[in-house]
Amino acid sequence: MIEPLTPQFGSDNYAGICPEAWRALEAANQGHAPGYGADGWTRAATDAIGAAFETDCDVFFVFNGTAANSLALAALCRNTDAIVCHAMAHVNVDECGAPEFMSGGARLLTVDTPLAKLSLDAIVAKAITPHDEHSSRPRAVSLTQATELGTVYTPRELAALCETAHAKDMRVQMDGARFANAVAYLGCSPADASWRAGVDVLCLGGTKNGLPGGEAILFFDRNLADEFARRRKQAGQLASKMRFLAAPWLGVLEGNAWLRHAAHANAMARRLAEGLSTIRDAKLLAPVEANGVFADLPKHAIDALHAKGWRFYVFVGETGIRLMCAWDTMPDSVDRFIDDLRGVIR
Repeated sequence: MIEPLTPQFGSDNYAGICPEAWRALEAANQGHAPGYGADGWTRAATDAIGAAFETDCDVFFVFNGTAANSLALAALCRNTDAIVCHAMAHVNVDECGAPEFMSGGARLLTVDTPLAKLSLDAIVAKAITPHDEHSSRPRAVSLTQATELGTVYTPRELAALCETAHAKDMRVQMDGARFANAVAYLGCSPADASWRAGVDVLCLGGTKNGLPGGEAILFFDRNLADEFARRRKQAGQLASKMRFLAAPWLGVLEGNAWLRHAAHANAMARRLAEGLSTIRDAKLLAPVEANGVFADLPKHAIDALHAKGWRFYVFVGETGIRLMCAWDTMPDSVDRFIDDLRGVIR
């Protein structure tokens, strides 16, 4: 028998399936249903997402975030175009060139602005084609919400960024792997943090918020979804038993469980940050706004915590660590980590 890990801070991907998603998955596992999305579960989940975002949008379910981001960007860009993103963005650092591959060659133009958040000036500076046909044309902006340092764009910030991008004839794609955490932090509606602010396409994350796997791509500008069904199929992301990707969404959207779980993960991150603030040699590297805590610790403390069995990543330089909380993170786990950290620092 494989022994499960105790709750850890390595990633919100470590967490299991939340109860609401599990029940919906079990309910969908009854009898036969049409394949490739022609089933009632997929239709119901699509409608539920539209209702949660208070709009009619085209929704496509895929297996993972890399496919969601890369296919969405490929729908916005020709192979001669370019995508403006942050240097720390997942599309740049952790997707093995998939955005370029899926688009047939669109370049990533990166900027290294503070706290992993794009700025208006950075977008304007990159929204140029310096050498006419010798250069790729900036055609899309990719925003990450919440960012790779756990910071969150406000609706006002998003609106300004989207307005600037659109004025430069660029579309806006949002990597929303932790979108629920951002919305829970902001206390606004999902619509206010997406299409009302000007986002054209949202890659809505489910895996990091209690789903067994699977992301949803939301085209708020439905014209951009032209031929996307074929693009998804060509990329190997059309699930034959689509109901098992879709049903968990129905489970977590009902009663706003997805936002409750995100709010809980955020609260555990704040508890963790509060504990770190009481330790002299621990220094926060970014504001704690979503479910991630980024802190600088002495190297010997990092090694000692790893030796004790704690799992987390060194994320920034040699001593900047990332601690991720999830829907199932418990206060006891947070407190034990802080106690162990105090012990190894002493």
